[in-house]
Amino acid sequence: MIKSKEDILSLAEELKSIRKQMISLAESSDDIFCGIDPAYKESARNLLHYLAFRRHDLRKLQAELAELGLSSLGRSESHVLATIDAVLVTLWRLAGHSIELNNLDDNRLDFQSARHLLEEHTKTLLGPTPKGRNVHIMVTMPSAAADDYELVFNLLTNGMDCMRINCAHDDPETWSRMIENLRRAQGQTQIQCKIIMDVPGPKLRTGSLKPGPAVMKYRPKRNAFGEVTKAADVFLTARENLEILTTAMSETVIPVPSWWLEKLDIGDTIQFTDSRGSKRSMKVTEATEHGFWAESKKTAYVTPGTILSYRKEQASEECSAEVCDFPPRANFIALNPGNLLILTRDSALGTPAKYDESGNLISPARISCAIPEVLDDVQVDEPVWFDDGKIGGVVEDKDSECLKIRITQTGARTGKLGCDKGINLPESKLRLPAITERDIPIIEFIVNNADILALSFANRPEDIRCLRQLIKNTGGGQPSIVLKIETKRGFENLPAIILEAMKTFSCGVMIARGDLAVEAGFERLAEVQEEILWLCEAAHIPVIWATQVLESLAKQGAPTRAEISDAVMGHRAECVMLNKGPHILQALTALDDILKRMETHQFKKMSMLRELKLAYNFPHK
Repeated sequence: MIKSKEDILSLAEELKSIRKQMISLAESSDDIFCGIDPAYKESARNLLHYLAFRRHDLRKLQAELAELGLSSLGRSESHVLATIDAVLVTLWRLAGHSIELNNLDDNRLDFQSARHLLEEHTKTLLGPTPKGRNVHIMVTMPSAAADDYELVFNLLTNGMDCMRINCAHDDPETWSRMIENLRRAQGQTQIQCKIIMDVPGPKLRTGSLKPGPAVMKYRPKRNAFGEVTKAADVFLTARENLEILTTAMSETVIPVPSWWLEKLDIGDTIQFTDSRGSKRSMKVTEATEHGFWAESKKTAYVTPGTILSYRKEQASEECSAEVCDFPPRANFIALNPGNLLILTRDSALGTPAKYDESGNLISPARISCAIPEVLDDVQVDEPVWFDDGKIGGVVEDKDSECLKIRITQTGARTGKLGCDKGINLPESKLRLPAITERDIPIIEFIVNNADILALSFANRPEDIRCLRQLIKNTGGGQPSIVLKIETKRGFENLPAIILEAMKTFSCGVMIARGDLAVEAGFERLAEVQEEILWLCEAAHIPVIWATQVLESLAKQGAPTRAEISDAVMGHRAECVMLNKGPHILQALTALDDILKRMETHQFKKMSMLRELKLAYNFPHK
């Protein structure tokens, strides 16, 4: 429908009014610009313009501008005032009206200048643009990277642009060896790679549980007809090897006296009665430096004190020994919707619920909170989530010692809550600072060893001010700062947090989608991460797309279709982060390939319309 001159002028007036409010917000916010690093002055002004711009519902205006063949303002984040001015000038010309804007060149960023600012900020934070793609790749180091130089070398030569060390795990000695391996690989390859280290922060977790029984269960694999398709593998080792082997092996490891083990040979059959009174046997199949492999075609339960026996053909007596002590298995609390869970202040070991013989509840399940003071900030009727959102509940009651939580949701029919699992309180107004006493020596290590410091649980501008002061107090280096947005409060305070971060010479934002999904609600995650991308582009701040990118590929060796699409969406950010896993190198090469393929199709939100070969594939003469 062709619009009249009056309609076009009406659109121009609406847009002019919005522009006036944008200019007014920036001009009335002089105090905000105090302390902003010179590199971010223009970006801070553009962010304020964008915030004022997005205080309006623009959908009807967008549709009407699109009908006229004009910009619908949907890609204006990085240069919002220049976009509006260009549209206004065109509207006035269409209406045959004189151009009303004065000082068109004042306080404006054009497209090229805005893009240059983002490129410069990204280069400062993450290093030079990788060859063949605009998006950097960050890789989280497993503990093995401290001693496996080849792993670090292969990651570096296959596309890793930034090494991430999560200081919530391992220790300074281990971190130092990881860094040494990277420096050695860089010396060999001359490849640049930044180091980012995460400050752990006040991660809310469940406390310890009373240990379960000391029992090992193994069972063979069977098909649908119950036939054994693969025998159960069991490793027999001397008791002094147990600790090191159980941390390195996923199979059943049974400790036995060394004298008994020394007489064992391949082909021997070991017989025993398991904890259920079932007679069982296993056959020795292989000898190694630390013990023997055996296999069994029946399920068995082995406890300390179980007597294992074997007989040599030339011997008249059996050679018997007791299974040595081994650690009890990790316990968990079984929870179903409707159950009551007590979250306590004290550090007592957690316990599952207790029932009488008739199934009546004697005492509900209990578990402690690793940071008990947060319980003061939680109110009745507020939601509580455990273990990355797998188990959910609502606070039914509270007193000075605990919260009484009614379970409302479990990921499976029965949820299993273990120790050291995350706790999320998305509706609670927590007063926890982002930096704890435990974090201070870690920050000092980061300042002296890393290029980038990632602040976990960045919730308020005060958190960034505190971090800057701590960095200054160390008297060491000056790392860039990345704000990990992983709470609802951090998301809601994002504009103020970004403006505070602009007082450093280099900063970025990480969308920590694991906790953020739980905090904001999984159904809202796509909306939330989109809004973070908008604000960061308006501020010309690099974004790191993090958590569960190609996770199935990294951990299991095969990706899901959804993960591939998610990795493609990562092209909207300046960096994509991979988490650790046994197949991390495979995940890295796959992500490198995906991002390089998308390079010619997409830049941020803009589709790049290269020649499309598919356009030729139709029947024609």
